[in-house]
Amino acid sequence: MTMPSTAIIGAAETDELGTLPDRSELQLHAEAARNTLEDAKLAPADIDGIACAGQSPIAVAHYLGIEPAWIDGTGVGGASFMFHVRHAAGAIAAGLCSTVLITHGQSGRSRLGPAGGGRGRDSLPGQFETPHGIVGPPTLFPMGVLRYMKETGTTHEQLASVAVAQRRWAARNPRAKYRDEITVDDVFASPMIAYPMHKLECCLVTDGGGALILTSSDRAEEMDLPHPPVHLLGAGEAMETPMVSQMEDVTSSKAFRRSSAAAFAQAGITPDDVDHLMIYDAFAHLPIYGLEDLGFVGRGEAGAFIEEGHTSPGGRLPLNTNGGGLSYTHTGMYGMFALQESVRQLRGTAPAQVDGVEISVAQGVGGMFMSGGTVVLGRERR
Repeated sequence: MTMPSTAIIGAAETDELGTLPDRSELQLHAEAARNTLEDAKLAPADIDGIACAGQSPIAVAHYLGIEPAWIDGTGVGGASFMFHVRHAAGAIAAGLCSTVLITHGQSGRSRLGPAGGGRGRDSLPGQFETPHGIVGPPTLFPMGVLRYMKETGTTHEQLASVAVAQRRWAARNPRAKYRDEITVDDVFASPMIAYPMHKLECCLVTDGGGALILTSSDRAEEMDLPHPPVHLLGAGEAMETPMVSQMEDVTSSKAFRRSSAAAFAQAGITPDDVDHLMIYDAFAHLPIYGLEDLGFVGRGEAGAFIEEGHTSPGGRLPLNTNGGGLSYTHTGMYGMFALQESVRQLRGTAPAQVDGVEISVAQGVGGMFMSGGTVVLGRERR
């Protein structure tokens, strides 16, 4: 099935990213929405569809003075926004709404909003993982990394190279939290958080948000927009399990493989057609898994691919060009920021702009490989 002809016509983040103790999560949603409406030169009255995760979409719509005809509160972790883009495209094509606002706001550091992570005693993770000493994402997300390294020969130096490569991009981005370039030795010298992950191989914890506005490509081409529309070429969504311990293979993400296969087939592309790539990087191994699971390199080749500089500035596959969750920002659900950077690269407005980007892919993850969402965006419609 071809993707309904849909375009992103608005994209913006909150005024600031980092530590924002003066803004609640709902305020961060509203600030991102305000900036995105301004980015598209639209008013709240122009919006008739809304989607968000973390907060109730009804609360967000009410706060903004919007009375939508279509609402999506899908919450599957950090990949939720990839799901929202896909769902919004379907809703627009079905005539359920014409203009959808997708918002994100999260007080990951200041904690002025919803807390908790769904690991109560009555939950599956609470019953079957927490009793074994799990204390948070650093002990969950990298659970399969040592097995992966043993099976593929990937080295600690190659794992650390992920953080090094992304800091090279962050050094070119004034909004990035960390901008000083680092070396593999710097990574090794940072505190050990949960073996084998050092602090510099773990994501930031920040406050912030972002938003997108989607409409049909036909309507976008009729509008007087301040920026060229970015067209949705394909999208996919998938799930595996809420528990890392129950993954089919802890050295590879089934959700990544399924969501990307669906998105690439819908867009009619292969990895060779992709000019720019964003892979959710809560921890350093996610880009390694993503490069392999999405088909950009073979099994066990991603570590050397990154170490050799192919994803760094000047490399043949620019990856996480905003600095990623390791150096740019990470509010807890990062997928919105990956989509924002894909849009900037296709508009030609990114701080670390890559020449000639025609197709960008944003890959999101939810939970600890619980879900995967893939969005293929293009400069031209198909």
